[in-house]
Amino acid sequence: MEGTEKLQKDLAALEAMAAEMDEYLKNDVLFWPMARRDMPRLTLGGYLMRQHRLLGLRDLLSMQEQDRLHKAINTYHKALEEKVVRFEKRAHEELEARLRQWETYLGEAKQGTGVAYYESAVEPRAMIEALLAQLRVQPYRLQEALPQKLALLDRGLRKIWDPGDFVWPQEWKEAYPKEKYWWLYGHPRKG
Repeated sequence: MEGTEKLQKDLAALEAMAAEMDEYLKNDVLFWPMARRDMPRLTLGGYLMRQHRLLGLRDLLSMQEQDRLHKAINTYHKALEEKVVRFEKRAHEELEARLRQWETYLGEAKQGTGVAYYESAVEPRAMIEALLAQLRVQPYRLQEALPQKLALLDRGLRKIWDPGDFVWPQEWKEAYPKEKYWWLYGHPRKG
């Protein structure tokens, strides 16, 4: 599937996630099953990763798709109104879960397993980055232990890192500059 087709799927997922965000934030389920069964589970990280990508690549979308994107973002922001504390709590819970997920994958990569599916395994790392970026924006607060844990995991990845080509569709590179998203440009070394 080409990058623009995947962006269209991202847009549909973002719209569905935005529509259910208010209910999601009112509940305690971290990985929310969406009403549409063909959609990924709703999480803040999943939403924010897609929003980042779609905003960074909006020139690849039609005018109608850009309108849909902005409506979804507005729906998301309305869901967050007066829920700063709830958002922070949920974002920190997800960050901890995603860091554990990423740490597990890196353990597999160091053993030589899991390297073959890096393109999909790196998605939680992109969600971590999107969550951290959001928590660094006022009025939110970020627990400093979480970026420190990520920095430790990144140092471990760099020890087994082989720089290379962008691992996601080439059309997406503009949304993920190499300086910041170095972990999307290459693969862990094979055992």
